[in-house]
Amino acid sequence: MKKLIAGFLLVISSVILSGSVQSSLAQQAIKAVSAQALEKLSVDTPKTTVLGNAFIAPKDWSIRVKGPATILEAPEEDSWVALVDVQAKGPDEALAAAWQAYKPDAKWPVKVSNDLSDRDGWSKRRAYEYQTSPNEKRGVAAILLYSGSSWTVVIEDLADAVAGKRGAQVALIYSRLLSKGYSRESFAGKKANTLDRARIAELGRFVEQGQKVLGVPGVSLGLVQDGKVVFADGFGVKELGGTTKPDGDTLFMIASNTKAMTTLLLAKLVDEHRITWDMPVTKLLPSFKLGDAETTRSVLVKHLICACTGMPRQDLEWIFNYGGMTPKSTLALLGSMQSTSKFGELFQYSNLMAAAAGYTAAYVIHPDLELGAAYDSSMQSYVFDPLQMKETTFDFKRAFSSNHAGSHSPSVDGKPAKAMTAINDAVIPARPAGGAWSSVRDMLKYVSMELADGKLPDGTTYISKGPLLERRAPQVSIGKDTTYGMGLMVDTTYGIPVVHHGGDLIGYHSDMIWLPEQNVGAVVLTNGDPGWILRDRIRRELLEVLFDGHPEAEALLNSDAKSFYSSLQAERKLMTIPADAGESAKLAKHYTNTSLGEINVSTSGAATIFDFGEWKSEVASRKNPDGTISFITTVPGEMGFEFVVGSGAKRTLTMRDAQHEYVYEEH
Repeated sequence: MKKLIAGFLLVISSVILSGSVQSSLAQQAIKAVSAQALEKLSVDTPKTTVLGNAFIAPKDWSIRVKGPATILEAPEEDSWVALVDVQAKGPDEALAAAWQAYKPDAKWPVKVSNDLSDRDGWSKRRAYEYQTSPNEKRGVAAILLYSGSSWTVVIEDLADAVAGKRGAQVALIYSRLLSKGYSRESFAGKKANTLDRARIAELGRFVEQGQKVLGVPGVSLGLVQDGKVVFADGFGVKELGGTTKPDGDTLFMIASNTKAMTTLLLAKLVDEHRITWDMPVTKLLPSFKLGDAETTRSVLVKHLICACTGMPRQDLEWIFNYGGMTPKSTLALLGSMQSTSKFGELFQYSNLMAAAAGYTAAYVIHPDLELGAAYDSSMQSYVFDPLQMKETTFDFKRAFSSNHAGSHSPSVDGKPAKAMTAINDAVIPARPAGGAWSSVRDMLKYVSMELADGKLPDGTTYISKGPLLERRAPQVSIGKDTTYGMGLMVDTTYGIPVVHHGGDLIGYHSDMIWLPEQNVGAVVLTNGDPGWILRDRIRRELLEVLFDGHPEAEALLNSDAKSFYSSLQAERKLMTIPADAGESAKLAKHYTNTSLGEINVSTSGAATIFDFGEWKSEVASRKNPDGTISFITTVPGEMGFEFVVGSGAKRTLTMRDAQHEYVYEEH
């Protein structure tokens, strides 16, 4: 299902104008602003909207003012973010006025709209997503914010490629979008509360509320403070239809939380003086090769997992064609990758580069072993054994035969269902990027080591502080207040550093969190989609509990849940299930693409089935606004992969991610 920039709608603000006098002044201010020429920005630049609401305009973007609209244009010149200050009686009138000021001839229909909770001083927040046709390769959304007597409407009108490439710059705009005179809550200099029974109970209540509204069957939570585990247990059930709850030892897939452990392996080699962070990767792993020779030579060890090399996300090859993949062939996929931004310029997340990080370390340690075996052995001896992470494993069979949580995802009709787990096997050949299984007890041992600056519980040094902490050093920015290091993020939104990293696979969503200055850490593991909402919001809830912060996490979680399910319902209304028989009859029986493999099309009763070899799904059909037809997978967990029927003489299906296009041809 097409995900716009919704993850970046981090809108923040407060109350400004109030009363009729201020309203009149606002109208005068808007009328006084005339259209300006484009101003290109050479650095990230603090700016204000027409009525003085603060934001940051990204480097290399252009900015101009057109009446009440402050319009930001991406360097590609085909994508815009407009911030429009308007006076209106209500949200519908405000939205119409904003579009009239920005792009009066726009015709996209609203697909879904959702009320959002009040936040950071903004009230009456409401988000809109518009229906575009897939061949437009474009996402359009709006968010309304109210403060005092004025509305600020933010309109996103972004090409998919720009959204995928410049998402962090869009986040920059939102991350400091503050109403005039507003100051965000800060916990800097405050002493953290003790996680006593009452505060632990509050965190548990928050988790259970999250389960209820999100439809996540089970969650395990772990908490550590001042070197002591104060909670490690679970809520809900491990499996739909079962009665056994998860506990502190239940295994979940931790997905991209594996990345930080992979960089810990690299840090151990730095600590042993076997490698340096600034060493060219080709000197360590001769087979390492990207699509461009100069870029290949330029990649240093620290770049492998920094999301800073300009390599775009390119996951579909190993999601759709993983049956015969090995670590060696996974690395070979890097040879097809071309950077779309400069080193250190933009945050672009790459699982394949992260996989190369782990296999580089493995090759240094065990050059004579197959790469997968070398990595598994290295992680066991260098990370899991010393930290006493006795249950953590890359062995799926071992995980499934032990105390583990099953994966779940809503059905196409929004009902809780067991997710298709086969596709999670796709991560096995790329496992340094996200293939580990772990429990909250094991992960708390890892978090405790991070909080202790590399020391083990008995006081011995596991790793020197320098190589350990270098993994947190900023390599690239995500918005204003978050930076990405090497498999770790550092977030200072509320005045204190919060180190964390999330993990997402089908039916499994997790986060590990620690506050270095307060010596507090947490781990949350979930076994259902949309567990990422709980994973994200519990970070705010933890801060509220630790610092008696303004209560907003629960309201945010509840509105996020409503938004998720209303978006799901809106998508469902556009689909025909079973797929339209007339449109299905026009499909070829077999399609092939050199990168993604094959699709075999069949029917089962009234259902149309797309079989990709490694997995299959019934598909829905949808008629798009431009008259084209899409077929969309509906299996729980892998719902939303879209294939657009071609209009040429030869039958084709086109699939896209943000920056790539794959055409399947009749075979």
